[in-house]
Amino acid sequence: MANTDKVTEVASLEERKRSEPGFGHVGARLNKFTLLCALLASTNSILLGYDIGVMSGAVLYIKENLKITSVEEEILVGTLNVFSLVGSLASAPSFAFLMAGRIIAGIGVGYSLMISPVYTAEISPAMSRGFLTSLPEFFITFGILLGYIVNYAFASLPPHINWRIMLGLATIPSIVIALGVIAMPESPRWLVMQGRVDQAKEVLIKTSNTKEEAELRLEEITKAALSNNGSPDLAQQSNWRGQGVWKELLLRPSRPIRRMLISSIGMNFFMQASGNDAVIYYCPEVFNAAGIHNKKELFGVNVIMGLAKTSFVMFSALYLDRFGRRPLLLVGSAGMAISLAGLGLGSKFLDHSDSKPSWAIVLSIVAVCADVSFFSLGLGPITWVYSSEIFPMRLRAQGTSLAISVNRLVSGVVSMSFLSISKKITFGGMFFVLSGIMVVATVFFYVFIPETKGKTLEEIGALFKDKDTKNDKEGKEMAVV
Repeated sequence: MANTDKVTEVASLEERKRSEPGFGHVGARLNKFTLLCALLASTNSILLGYDIGVMSGAVLYIKENLKITSVEEEILVGTLNVFSLVGSLASAPSFAFLMAGRIIAGIGVGYSLMISPVYTAEISPAMSRGFLTSLPEFFITFGILLGYIVNYAFASLPPHINWRIMLGLATIPSIVIALGVIAMPESPRWLVMQGRVDQAKEVLIKTSNTKEEAELRLEEITKAALSNNGSPDLAQQSNWRGQGVWKELLLRPSRPIRRMLISSIGMNFFMQASGNDAVIYYCPEVFNAAGIHNKKELFGVNVIMGLAKTSFVMFSALYLDRFGRRPLLLVGSAGMAISLAGLGLGSKFLDHSDSKPSWAIVLSIVAVCADVSFFSLGLGPITWVYSSEIFPMRLRAQGTSLAISVNRLVSGVVSMSFLSISKKITFGGMFFVLSGIMVVATVFFYVFIPETKGKTLEEIGALFKDKDTKNDKEGKEMAVV
């Protein structure tokens, strides 16, 4: 009887929510305070993107100045983090010193990658959540473009100075970003979980277009929180600190939770197994092998690639809530498979030709620009959106952190092995392997990734329910858990 009442309450809430003017419609006005919070949460991604972009050029001068090997280059690049540039300001005297800075700062990168999309998802209304939670990827891409431009601008300086300036410049925006984060409010869902309903209501009023919309969102969040441990009292929820969450995720997951884990971890795995980070990092190495030896010309190709990547991620962010996650994800993944095959073809011809035909160089440049553009259209932004929205409230932080941990692990493995594997099978062979991975990824996304466009965070759980009528009630209850 209690379960029937719960389902009835959910249906009633859904009907009221859909009837609210301006709520749940694509054309609804985007709340300015919500946008500001999302921007503040996402801007730290500029530093991550800048590090990715600037390191692709700086590492050429680091190799020349510090005399590091290709293996050391892979390790240095693989320990991706955004504040290693602080160490570079101290005029890093050795590879070990530079590595220490990157390892320490890597912890900060992990926190920001998990927290930013989850926080943004939790303060965003359903119909603008796709746009807002894709902002981290936009800022990563914009940071990459800035890194490329800085590489190009400082390429003419002496090699023992330019790479230190390239890395060190990011300390300025990092201070500004740190100050901006102080102005961000707490997530209303977290506040409700702590029993601080009045504060949650204040945040929801600021992040909603009408008071009625805020009340509906609060009611929905409160119902989900009450279902967290079966407690009828929010005051008791304030003592909950995630007990049993890891056991539920890893040891005894229900069928819907297992599907969420497969979808989220799978998407994060393929995001990095696609080799996107490695392509960006080692693009100058690839084109150097293709016959473009002038560093300024190499950085110019990077700038073109960065412009293409930024344009596509902007398009994806603006239209993600209109077209949906699945169409852009599938188009982007299939496009990456084709682009990587083209890059492999061009690289193969360049590997086996002493004359370095112009058509092969042009094909390689077009293919690499297409690859990063298709990534920015689909897999890049949608991974962050999807990872932050599919888990129920009680599991969201831990589920997202687990998925993103896989993301960073695979990113490190690919970045640390890309050059070594390419030396064994050539760059062309490596790109053909990555193309095959993206074919598998496209099939995986088609089978396992449901559409979440327009759904509230509390509704998404129902998408992972069993399809038969026997488990229909269980799926509906998942929607509020």
